[in-house]
Amino acid sequence: MKFDPFVLPFLGGMVFVLFTVFAKWTIWFKALTKQERKIFSRALFSHKTVTATGEVFSESLLHRKIFRINPWLGYMHMSLAFGWFLLIVAGNLEARWHSHGHLNPPYYPIFFEYFVHDLRQLPYRKFFIFAMDFLLLLVLSGLTIAIVKRFKSKIVGMKKTTRLKTIDRIALISLWLIFPLRLLAESFNAGLYDTGGFLTNNLGHFFAKFLPLEYLCYPMWWAYSISLGLFFIAIPFTRYMHILTEVFLIYLRSFGIKEKYRPTSFTQVEINACSRCGICIDKCQLSGDLNISNIQPAYFNQSLRDNNPQADVIKTCMMCGRCNEFCPVGIENTAIRINQRKENPQFSATSYCYVGPIPSQKKADVAYFAGCMGHLNPSTIRAMKALFEKANINYTFIDADGSICCGRPLKLAGNGEAAAALASKNLELIAKSGAKCLVTSCPICYKTFKEDYRLSIPVYHHSEYLLRLVVEDKLHVKKGVSTVAYHDPCDLGRGSNIYKQPRALLSQTGVLVKTNNEKNNSLCCGGSLGITIIGAESRKVITQKTLESLTINNPDIIATACPLCKKTFAAQSTTKVADIAEILLDAVVDVQNPEKLNGKMVKNVVEKSVVLQ
Repeated sequence: MKFDPFVLPFLGGMVFVLFTVFAKWTIWFKALTKQERKIFSRALFSHKTVTATGEVFSESLLHRKIFRINPWLGYMHMSLAFGWFLLIVAGNLEARWHSHGHLNPPYYPIFFEYFVHDLRQLPYRKFFIFAMDFLLLLVLSGLTIAIVKRFKSKIVGMKKTTRLKTIDRIALISLWLIFPLRLLAESFNAGLYDTGGFLTNNLGHFFAKFLPLEYLCYPMWWAYSISLGLFFIAIPFTRYMHILTEVFLIYLRSFGIKEKYRPTSFTQVEINACSRCGICIDKCQLSGDLNISNIQPAYFNQSLRDNNPQADVIKTCMMCGRCNEFCPVGIENTAIRINQRKENPQFSATSYCYVGPIPSQKKADVAYFAGCMGHLNPSTIRAMKALFEKANINYTFIDADGSICCGRPLKLAGNGEAAAALASKNLELIAKSGAKCLVTSCPICYKTFKEDYRLSIPVYHHSEYLLRLVVEDKLHVKKGVSTVAYHDPCDLGRGSNIYKQPRALLSQTGVLVKTNNEKNNSLCCGGSLGITIIGAESRKVITQKTLESLTINNPDIIATACPLCKKTFAAQSTTKVADIAEILLDAVVDVQNPEKLNGKMVKNVVEKSVVLQ
């Protein structure tokens, strides 16, 4: 017989979750633009599907990204996800082999050991008995780590873990009960019929010594079925919706569909794919330095799912991108937050109508744009002008008489129309220069010009451009002995993936030393323009923590490639802080005096691929 009433809770929960998730996927897909649906359809029968499937396997089942961030969490997620998946696959194979290939009801493989008490006719019997016990043990080991993480998160390397709502607690408890109840049900069954493996058989015989298994076995199968059904019913209303939504997100993203400048159905897919694993809380400086632990994507995305976004949660973010970098699902958290900030803009497109006509510009090959922050650091501007002149570059300083903001701070605040108004002024400014390329010292400006302006000329951050001048022998450098710690600015590093060029340039001027948090793990300086809701004293705490990270090896100089970072650090640092252009200028020697180079000219000091990336 292949039916018993105890399977109904599981069966009902399974039907409910599959129907609900399929309905949500259908709604989200239909809400995509016509162009996006075409992109999806074309990519579905291309190599992109193979690539996406591989990512589903490596991330949704093996959780490769989480392993890289925290091996304990990686193993926990892998053992639960991949272990459960293998239990389902092996269970289906076992049931199919036992029934000689006949089609079975969906609940049959899940409760196979209840329905089958004699496994002597099962092909590969020893393999299946061992495999099912081993996989159950694998899942239980991950479950143990999950329980430890919930109550003692520091043991598994996390400072904090997420707070749960009531429905999340119900789902979590039901999930925690599923596999212990399965272990007990199968062990009691094995104690009665001797059908288990190395785990369930030994436990079954142990329990048989002091428990009336004939009376406890059937209720345990009911409990196992109820816990499964309850968990499935809770999935669409809890963070566990990510289990199935992440798969859909991976395919959409692999096919080329991304977050836009406004909320779309893709946004809904992303926020439903958030597992609220807590990694963003652990990596956020607001959490670690200021104990602000209720605004990170784990809570922000949840508020959007609940249609209850809070103004303080939306605004309280430095927009540094650390949550994006470490999110194991790859959610574009910063873009989603910017779109939410647009709901309450402070400025309009007419707010900057007072900006007058753009003056005529000197025609030149290179247009240099210092930006707002650049003008607050005149020493960087002086260094750039001197380096242009030493390299005989035909340049024009297009915002020398007062900067028109690139617009990114307005964009970060959700004022997209006002940012676009400023962009139109800057486009006119650049066009009048007739330049063949644009160079800026500010990573904020660089990212904006590169991504938002759609310029027809190349855009370089000054670290890229100055390295090019060194490689092309237009600047000649003598290496010094000063030790330098380099700070990766948020918008240059994580925001624009510029890591190699600044280091290649600095390595020609002095000795680079390691810092505690480098490259994609770099800390924000604390001077972020993306947040206005925290005060000066709070910012100082963040800055001090970042300085401590930068100075662990007692460098002579803290080097940065961002005028905002330089200004922020210089106000608190006891170590000299300098822009990369200032450091290079001090190392540049006159070509007419080659003896200053100790008889050697610095030529092609780094691979040109680094410069041209």
